[in-house]
Amino acid sequence: MKKILIASCDMGIGGVERSLAGMLEQFSYDEYKVDLMLYSQSGEFMELLHEDISLLDEMAEYKTFRSSIAETFRARQIGIGITRLVSKARTALETRLRKLEEPGYYQQQLMWRYALPLLPKLEQRYDVAISFLWPHYFVADKVAADVKIAWIHTDYSTIVTNHAMDLKMWSNFDHIIAVSDACKSSFISRYKELKDKVSVIENIISPPAVSMLADSGEVDNPMLRDRRFKLLTVARLSYQKGIDQAIKAFDMLRQLGYRDMAWYVVGYGGEEAALREQIAEYGLQDSFVLLGKQTNPYPFVKACDLYVQPSRYEGKAITVTEAKILGKPVVITGYPTAASQVTNYIDGYITEQSVEGIAAGIERLYQDKELRDRLARNCAGMDYGNAYELQKLYSLFQGDRRGSA
Repeated sequence: MKKILIASCDMGIGGVERSLAGMLEQFSYDEYKVDLMLYSQSGEFMELLHEDISLLDEMAEYKTFRSSIAETFRARQIGIGITRLVSKARTALETRLRKLEEPGYYQQQLMWRYALPLLPKLEQRYDVAISFLWPHYFVADKVAADVKIAWIHTDYSTIVTNHAMDLKMWSNFDHIIAVSDACKSSFISRYKELKDKVSVIENIISPPAVSMLADSGEVDNPMLRDRRFKLLTVARLSYQKGIDQAIKAFDMLRQLGYRDMAWYVVGYGGEEAALREQIAEYGLQDSFVLLGKQTNPYPFVKACDLYVQPSRYEGKAITVTEAKILGKPVVITGYPTAASQVTNYIDGYITEQSVEGIAAGIERLYQDKELRDRLARNCAGMDYGNAYELQKLYSLFQGDRRGSA
């Protein structure tokens, strides 16, 4: 029986975490012994972990990556705390000099790279080690395995990283998995020398599980009491997901006279305070509603009239596929990987990537009930289950990296 290590950050509410839980739910535990290394054993999705997984003990050094700098110092991880301060200062300088739009990825990369000498190795050797969440330094540098695999969940052409530093890290992996063809193409455009390592495995989704959770009666759902036309977005509150654009688009629709609409957002994140301030600035408190963290977002999806993904970029948003599983008409912005997410006019509608585009897409679907109904019917008639994708992963387990570490 092959020994498999899978590493990720935590099990907080998010698309990557749902994707990981879905993959682990479908895993073949008769053939593989799976250890799961979470840097922090926290998050609402911990309860979704399969019972056959062996959860490795936390390591204090790695847990700091889900802590603030102050908490890191309080935990007496002084060296790591100093590397965090240095990475933050360098990122702030680079942001000013290079006018970086979203420096979060760059800072995270520096944070890991600077801390590497202070991080312990995992003592056990594995047949296969999988790093599920970028940056992949833990598996790349601190795990011994015959085969190493890393995942890409985002459109790599849209994020800022140190190219040389990233390339050195990626070179430690035998296989790199993208969640869509478009995601693969964007990665290869950045790292042409790695093209032979990259393949596509879509996020593993279980339609029966999504449908079952959507019918859960344990959720207090204000959408059920709202008679207006209900839009919904499920997303982390971050620049990438474009909720700020959604607020502006919704205000534009209100100015055009569309007063019988409400937009609900399930999710949390660092932009929440700024978004609430923006909502108040536009006077939308009664119609643009942030619902916060929801362990089970599916009853909210089931209650909406139109699902909207206003993202600036995506790898392949699992929330969009889940909305389609529940037979909902979907509007997504035309981010670079959008065509891999929906087939336009068949099981979704792709609108222009702008505030005006989001407003126009919603207006089109609001006015055209026939189109909404057709999209919903098409979604309901499709099978979005893809457990077979795991066979692609198993086929990668046969490689050999004798002597790698």
